[in-house]
Amino acid sequence: MSDRIFAVIVLAVALAMGWATTQIQESFIQDALGPKAFPMLIAVLMAVSAVVMFFKPDADPHWPGLYKTLELAATAGVLMAYAQLLPIAGFVLATTCATAFLCWRLGANARQSAQAGVLTAVGIFVLFQYVLGVNMAKGPWGF
Repeated sequence: MSDRIFAVIVLAVALAMGWATTQIQESFIQDALGPKAFPMLIAVLMAVSAVVMFFKPDADPHWPGLYKTLELAATAGVLMAYAQLLPIAGFVLATTCATAFLCWRLGANARQSAQAGVLTAVGIFVLFQYVLGVNMAKGPWGF
């Protein structure tokens, strides 16, 4: 029964996401697919997954315990904070913190997490900013 309840919630979110996607304003200068294609694709995949989950639920679903649920909530919170802090702190600092946290939750120690965060953030920044020419969010230090 819990799978079906979850499926209904996911379907509701997918429908809301699909509706919100139709509200995106399109520019006269855009690529062939436009800004609506990717979010609409995600909404459709969520809806299809929800329908499959509703009609073919797991016979004995195993839901995570309280600790894992809190861990998932903390991870979601870090990702939301990342999105909010990106234009303020800049790409390198925000990505370093988010990546370090995710690496730590995946089992790395503090030193490994910090190294992975810095290397990932700087590597992606250099690749996109200087190699591909994509402007990245710059923080108070200019990177």
